[in-house]
Amino acid sequence: MNATSGHANGNGRGRSEVGPTLAFGKGHLPLTLPPGVRPSVIRKNTLPLVADPAVAVREALERPVGVPSLRELARGRKSACILICDKTRPVPNRLFLWPMIEALTGAGVPRDRIVILVATGLHRPNEGAELEELIGDRRVLAAVRVENHFARDDAAHVDLGATATRGTPVKIDRRFVEADLRIATGLVEPHFMAGFSGGRKVVAPGIAHADTIRTFHSARFMGDPCARECNLVGNPLHEEQLQILGKIGEVYGLNTVIDEDRNLAYVNFGEITASHASAVAYVRAMVEVKVPRRFHTVVTSAGGYPLDETYYQTVKGMVTPLDILEPGGTLIIGSECSGGFGSDEYRAAQARLVRLGPAAFLLGLQGKALADIDEWQTQMQLKPMRVGRVQLYTTGLSLDERMLTGVESIASITQAIQESVRRSGDEAVGIIPEGPYVVPFYG
Repeated sequence: MNATSGHANGNGRGRSEVGPTLAFGKGHLPLTLPPGVRPSVIRKNTLPLVADPAVAVREALERPVGVPSLRELARGRKSACILICDKTRPVPNRLFLWPMIEALTGAGVPRDRIVILVATGLHRPNEGAELEELIGDRRVLAAVRVENHFARDDAAHVDLGATATRGTPVKIDRRFVEADLRIATGLVEPHFMAGFSGGRKVVAPGIAHADTIRTFHSARFMGDPCARECNLVGNPLHEEQLQILGKIGEVYGLNTVIDEDRNLAYVNFGEITASHASAVAYVRAMVEVKVPRRFHTVVTSAGGYPLDETYYQTVKGMVTPLDILEPGGTLIIGSECSGGFGSDEYRAAQARLVRLGPAAFLLGLQGKALADIDEWQTQMQLKPMRVGRVQLYTTGLSLDERMLTGVESIASITQAIQESVRRSGDEAVGIIPEGPYVVPFYG
């Protein structure tokens, strides 16, 4: 277990001390711990970093998982589509997009037939300076087309029928389906519904039609106990995603793993399912952290920028640590929310939660074949609310927006810790600086 324990107050005479920091926005939020608190800091397990990222990327493209090199795969192809995650994921695109383009063009794929497609799902498009930040390399923007996926554009998708198991409608962006060479790139990390991000998830929901995404996020999927972080066995989202890949055909994947400081820890390339499985095996050993006890007070983050840019994404940080929160305990989360609340649809779902209460809100979801857009995040927020008390520290939300969160807004994490310890009588506090990127479990 990569968790460190220690007394917050070294001299035991009632003086508060600065403790660890939380990932918060583009920096870190220092924690001042109340006197007497016994913190246990829970971090990723330490694994070796990549010594030279450029060399590692080149080797991954030249020696893929189970297939020939990218250059060999690209020979004779008339077009290529490369998927990238949108700005909500800190994927190191700057490290691999240009080497991929060089490999494709070196094999004869015309530059004007290569498109990089931003897998926005139902999120807003990334454009202008935001797109430049996402790509991270001006050469890429100058060389090939970079376009956004629009899930509500019916004509932009190919209807591939429905999955055999659960009848999910399979409608995928035409630019990807009709490309000669299809590649999905991304970051493999814990995901609170799909088990792990990356690989098949960049395809669906990444470039899927709204009908596909809303089916994935309906109550019958979200309420399945197997739809949780770090679990792929029996996970309905994962199983449907694999069936969707089968309908599309040949797809390749480039997978990355980063450490707490966003340094490259792992990269591979290959057939999308096999390469993703290899990356999952690596990241699982990194992020699953065994903790010997549960805590009445857990302090965590939403993972910092870009994940904590909105309250919508903050919910992920609330769900991931639940296995180490004592029932009835207090979960304190710090999230900057510099970009505000989230979509209008999400705001409407949260307003329903606040107006109706958790039980009535959940009842209203039952039986829907298609979830209302973004209400699934509200459904996921019910999980921590059922376990204990949820408190939010943020600097980016207005008073009205804080009312819509449905959780308690706090002005001081230090005071919140102090009051939680007083209520529980337990001075032990679990602290997770990196939020949802770490998955602690009791055992």
